[in-house]
This record gives sequence, C-alpha cells and structure tokens, in this order.
Amino acid sequence: MAPIGGDCGEDNEPTTVVTDRGTTITRAEVSSIQTKSAVRVARDHAIPSGRGMHKLLKCPVCTSLMYAPIYQCVNGHTLCSGCKTTAQNQCPVCQHHLGDIRCLALEKLVQNMELPCRYQNSGCPEILQYQNQPDHDQHCRFRPYECPYAGSVCSFTGDIPTLVSHLKEHHKVDMHDGCTFNHRYVKANAEEVDNATWMLTVFNCFGRQFCLHFEAFQLGLAPVYMAFLRFMGEDEEAKKFGYSLEVGGNGRKLIWKGIPRSIRDSHRKVRDSMDGLLIQRNLALYFSGENKRDRELKLRVSGHIWKEE
Repeated sequence: MAPIGGDCGEDNEPTTVVTDRGTTITRAEVSSIQTKSAVRVARDHAIPSGRGMHKLLKCPVCTSLMYAPIYQCVNGHTLCSGCKTTAQNQCPVCQHHLGDIRCLALEKLVQNMELPCRYQNSGCPEILQYQNQPDHDQHCRFRPYECPYAGSVCSFTGDIPTLVSHLKEHHKVDMHDGCTFNHRYVKANAEEVDNATWMLTVFNCFGRQFCLHFEAFQLGLAPVYMAFLRFMGEDEEAKKFGYSLEVGGNGRKLIWKGIPRSIRDSHRKVRDSMDGLLIQRNLALYFSGENKRDRELKLRVSGHIWKEE
C-alpha cells in the first residue's frame, strides 16, 4: 500500500547520486555523461563514411564498385563477379583457392544502403541507393569531363577550369577572348587528305568556353572539310547558345547556323553526325581561288557566338 498522501505514479528516485569516490552529482549530469560516452563509442566504431564505403566496396582487381553477387576467398578477400570469372580460381590478393563462396554479409549490407554520389566533392548533392549508383554516375553532371582535344589520343579528365589549363599548357591550344572570330586555314597540298584533325582555338565568350574544330577527312570517296563548335559544359547549358560559321570566296558563300554540342559528346560522334559546316573539296578549291593541283588550299572561316533569349 502506498503511503498516505503519496502518489503511486510519482517518481520517488533521488535526484542526486553519490559516486564511488564520494562525490555527489545530479541525475541530469549522469545522463549527460552517458550521452557523451555513447557519442564517443559511435564515433570510434562508426560505419565508414561515403568515401570509406566506396573504398571498401571497390573490387581489388578492376577497382570498380562491387554489386551482388560478391564473392570471397577463404580468407575473406572479396572481388566482383566479373573478375571472378577471369581469376582462374585463385584469389588475386592472397593467392588461395577461390571457390564459389558468396560474401552474403556484404551483399546484405549494401542492399538497402544509401551513399552520397562518388562526385560529392565536385558538388553533387545526391544521396542514392547503392544499387542505383551506376546509372547515376554515368549521367551525373558533376562527373569529370574528357579532354576535348581531337588532334591526338588524350586520356586526361577534369573539371572545366582544369581542362582549359590542360589544353593551353599541354596541347598548346590558342585561347581567344570574344564571341566573333576569323580564322584562316592553309594546306600546302590540296590533293592530300590525311584524316588530320585541328582544334584551331578555344573561345572565352559570355564567361564560358567553346572549342572550334576544323578538319579534313574522307567521306566515302569524296574528300571534305568540316568545321563545328563544341561547348565546354553540359548539354542543357549548350542549348542556351547559338553560333554561325561562314566560309566563302569568289563571290560565293556558305553559312551554317546551329547549337554548339556539349563536350560530353565526343569529337567523333559530332563529326560523324555531320552537325556542322561541311565543305566539299571542289567547292573548297573554288573558294580558295586556286584550281591547279599544285597550288595551296586557302580557306577563311569566320563565325559568331550568341546567347539565346
């Protein structure tokens, strides 16, 4: 029976606690100490960060992220299913026999796990289901750009400011400030088509960068020249701009108007789609004012870039 005048629902526990050292502290202070201890334990034993998880889930062979099925050797070293087929039944880390042991714990861990985009440090704010990351990574607007230089094979990647510096320092590309241009192309032997590619310049216009390509190549049996513009940025941004290219001579003129293509589209993709100013060889010779086989080919290409309203 409860004491007379008492309340069965009342918390009659003391509000102070005496420690084993004889010190008196309040229960609020005890709660605070427990909370801080829990935070410290959680910090010391936390699941790795997004970057740490990406590192943990990378296949040691191909360095790509692993997705179910994930395999492991008897010592617990993991690898992706693609590399397992080429590992010749041997763990690439410890060289032990590699059977068909699935790493079910890791597969279960990632099944409902969410991670930041791998390009988080470049500005992507997305938090994604792990299984959805490959599709997102392929189209993430913050992923690095490939070098747009087409005169040689280049595997360099980076953001736009890094690419601009790379083009200037490594490929010695001319930089031009302004939205209008006038370039002259000269070829000593007009009869040669060597599939050469030239990037004439990079334009700084409206605070953005544009790459002008000009090249000669064989289209079937007919040699042609082609000029086109690519935008250093995403496709949706490229559509905010327009450009025109003009070539002529001897009282004739060809004019092309279009939208610059993003450098996400490769140089070859743009060229093969014929999305630019095309000049047949005979017409190019006519524009040049030379019709003898031993004379130079001289073409003047002018253009203008504008911002769409």
